[in-house]
Amino acid sequence: MAIKVHNPTQTQLQRPETNLWADALRRLSRNKAAVVSAIFLFLLVLVALFAPLLAPYSPYEPDFSQVRMLPSADHWLGTDELGRDILSRLMYGARVSLFVGITVQTAATFIGIAVGLLAGYYSGFVDIVLMRAVDIMYAFPNFLFAVFMVSLLEPSVGSVILTLSLASWPFVARLVRGQALSTKNMEYIMAARVIGTPNRVIMRRHILPNILSPIIIQFTLGIAGVIMAEAALSFLGIGIRPPNPTWGGMISKGREFFRTSPHLAIYPSIILGLTMIAFNFLGDGLRDALDPRMKR
Repeated sequence: MAIKVHNPTQTQLQRPETNLWADALRRLSRNKAAVVSAIFLFLLVLVALFAPLLAPYSPYEPDFSQVRMLPSADHWLGTDELGRDILSRLMYGARVSLFVGITVQTAATFIGIAVGLLAGYYSGFVDIVLMRAVDIMYAFPNFLFAVFMVSLLEPSVGSVILTLSLASWPFVARLVRGQALSTKNMEYIMAARVIGTPNRVIMRRHILPNILSPIIIQFTLGIAGVIMAEAALSFLGIGIRPPNPTWGGMISKGREFFRTSPHLAIYPSIILGLTMIAFNFLGDGLRDALDPRMKR
């Protein structure tokens, strides 16, 4: 009978294979505030997508027989100054806010990545020209620039998206440039240059994947800023115009009746505040989860 002899030198501790994104997801799942925020935002997205099916009333048609009603069984959050259901308008307002926030931040991220990668990788004259353009944009306060641009354009969803995209990309460009500068001199990048890999391939396949973490974090946090900016423009009456339901517009109109019907301004303020808090908690959670120093 053959006896199998184990060589102790061949015995190794078997460690489970780890993956950056799997580890990050595991760390994120332990952050209760981030998880609750993610669930809230997921539900908000579902409400926005299926608003035509979920809204109990039309958000546009007035009913002058039920003006400024308090919350009741028929209207769970009451009605506004034209008798329109507040809950329905909040649902449709979520569509506007999330659409503007995600679209603007996506456009700003693509522009910022392109400018930041070119400036950080090539340096020299290219860096000077592109960063001077970024500095010019930074010379104008973001919100004042948005107010100026919107006042020149016809008030619409498209003009708001264009204006906020122009105001948002410089920060992404600076972030990506800084990451590219710290990455381009690493050994694996230099090895790719030695074997003749084209610069565009190096930027796309080697640098960009390794700087995605801060970009994802900035994307999440940036959505909150864009939603707040859109609400502020609508609040001032120079953003998306009525009868389109927007949270900022509802707050602005409800302010006029705050003494007699405070619910007109309170409910949209609450949902706007909760959305801001959720995006910020989720962004903070992603930052902690994607930071290798938080591994312990």
